[in-house]
Amino acid sequence: MIKFSIITVTYNSARTLRDTIESVLRQDYPMVEHVLVDGLSKDGTVDMIRSYLHITNWKSEKDTGLYDAINKGILMSSGDVIGILNSDDYFPSDSILTTIAEAFEDKDVDAVIADIAFVNPDNLNKVVRHYSAKNFHINKFAAGYMPPHPSFYVRREFYERHGLYKLDYHIGADYELLIRFLYTNKVRFKYIPKEVVRMRTGGVSNQSIASRYILNKEIIKACAENGIQTNMFRLSLKYFNKVFEYVIPYFNRKHA
Repeated sequence: MIKFSIITVTYNSARTLRDTIESVLRQDYPMVEHVLVDGLSKDGTVDMIRSYLHITNWKSEKDTGLYDAINKGILMSSGDVIGILNSDDYFPSDSILTTIAEAFEDKDVDAVIADIAFVNPDNLNKVVRHYSAKNFHINKFAAGYMPPHPSFYVRREFYERHGLYKLDYHIGADYELLIRFLYTNKVRFKYIPKEVVRMRTGGVSNQSIASRYILNKEIIKACAENGIQTNMFRLSLKYFNKVFEYVIPYFNRKHA
């Protein structure tokens, strides 16, 4: 039986972190390690972490940003398979890790990707965007598409073999790592047709036009470092297709 390490990075996350921790606790899969890395929160986050006595693998110290903290968590972890669960995200059902573990029973599966949903932070039952990895192919990296990062689970040996998140990226290190793993190093992945994470809207990479521009510049850099040709115009075309990720949940609500 494989052991999961779930990495959660926190900074002033007291408002949402309980949902994250509780969703991990409710998983019906028995071999789960929850690793938390805090960036010296000042809002009660650390006291909340301490209140969960089962969480023994955590630290609170200064870091240089999100990806530095994720790297610390990976190095602290001991699981066979590693996944990232953000401090304002949660598992939507109790069997998520069981489903993912079943995929890893196949020795030819090195990594898993799946679907996620974005929800209204004031109404967690209201899905505003569905982000599916169903039609993902590694050739889509050049067009600005990647599988949902929170759905990505990979055997720890590939972090040891291919490296961690690069700290010279501000908001696009996850894009670069997925290119490096799936495209450059041909890590074998399997798609699971299941919503495995729910995310509150308002992520860093989607906050403004400026952040989207920075992200696209970093995508171009990530592609170049991994031998993929792309440009800003090609990346901009993806925003037309993203409209459908919002339309489908709206249509489903209207006809529910």
